[in-house]
Amino acid sequence: MTVAEVALAMRVSKMTVHRLAHQGELPAVRFGRSYRVPEQAVKEYLVAEQHAAAPSLRRATT
Repeated sequence: MTVAEVALAMRVSKMTVHRLAHQGELPAVRFGRSYRVPEQAVKEYLVAEQHAAAPSLRRATT
């Protein structure tokens, strides 16, 4: 997936996707001046973030 496609799927800016890739939080492969992110990596990142956010959501609703 391109950075723009990832940003759209994650509902974040392209800059955020670049930052996540540079920090190693989101695996990405560089092709020339652009990056590609495996679709499975995006899915895994979103699932991990959802699980990380779940405890705080539970506390807020109780």
